[in-house]
Amino acid sequence: MNNLCADIGYNSLNKFGEELCGDHIEVVEQGENSMVIVLADGLGSGVKANILSTLTSKIISTMMAADMSIEDCVSTIALTLPVCAERQVAYSTFTIIHIINGRDAEIIQFDNPGVILLRDGENIDFDSETLSIAGKSIKKSKVQIQEGDIFIAMSDGAPHAGLGATLNFGWQRDNIIDYMKVFCHVGLTAKTMTTVLLDECCRLYGGTPGDDTTVCTVKIRRREPMNLLIGPPSCPEDSGKMMSLFFSKEGKRIVCGGTTSNIAAEYLHKPLKTKLEYFDNEIPPTAEIDGVNLVTEGVITINKVLLYAQDYLKDNESYRLWSYKKDGASLIARALFEEATDINFFVGMAVNPAHQNPSLPISFSIKMRLVEQLAECLKKMGKKIKVSYF
Repeated sequence: MNNLCADIGYNSLNKFGEELCGDHIEVVEQGENSMVIVLADGLGSGVKANILSTLTSKIISTMMAADMSIEDCVSTIALTLPVCAERQVAYSTFTIIHIINGRDAEIIQFDNPGVILLRDGENIDFDSETLSIAGKSIKKSKVQIQEGDIFIAMSDGAPHAGLGATLNFGWQRDNIIDYMKVFCHVGLTAKTMTTVLLDECCRLYGGTPGDDTTVCTVKIRRREPMNLLIGPPSCPEDSGKMMSLFFSKEGKRIVCGGTTSNIAAEYLHKPLKTKLEYFDNEIPPTAEIDGVNLVTEGVITINKVLLYAQDYLKDNESYRLWSYKKDGASLIARALFEEATDINFFVGMAVNPAHQNPSLPISFSIKMRLVEQLAECLKKMGKKIKVSYF
């Protein structure tokens, strides 16, 4: 087993005038280093297409995660879902990216635009064999993955962007490859690369997409542990144990909260250097402790990080803010969203007397809820999360 993992980011643009997207993506994990990612494009648009793509992606991902063959998956779909009575064409096209033991990617495609593989900033053409399953022509490939590999799967709304409007023949595959190659060495997350591609699709459509457009980016990267400490322990006697565990962990360290940072500084026998510079009027300044990568205020800062995380899982619009700003919340967001793959939370259960002021909208339960919600958001981003309470 190697130390590689898959960073997955996906999103969709609905066809103009439709409330539901006719495309659907399903991700199912298979143990530690294996997963099945399915992008399905339902026939037509609206409710019908949404139902067909959702069923297709869920059936395929569930069956493949149970180690069933692609022949069984496609046959099951052919027998389960209807064929369009009017056009006599497939109920749903699909793309499958199956990451196997963090070493190989099995790519299975049926009538969707071909998966793009970018390696070291260049497009890599990979071989495929054609299988005939249940009367359908299925392309199957296997690629040995490397650190930094970027797979881009999409529905046909992407190459159709601008068709007959801003572009005579739509956004050709080669154009998409050239556009995305620019971002390979920037260090963007899979979700942000997806956002970049979808933003350009929307622009080419003139802001009114003529088709459902879905992009799923899979970026192969090395595991990066991160540790975040917030709040002193409920029993002061446990401070040494909490700090010992926190500082013994591999990876970068973030300490949140005034009292917590004082305890950390005392444990390390290092001075706590406070800063007075406000990079954001809403977020308190950061501080410094030798041996800690980032020191911030607690509840206010984490609440902002949570808002960024919730937006990240939706349209990722806030990326334009936290991607470059130097306030504590933005720095934590970049560390957790972009750098980290495995995150350990060390949460002290002590009640902060300052938070018991009835004029302040902060309580112990709110602090705990913030951490729980943030951890849940990070799990949805594909991060490995462990929360320890003291």
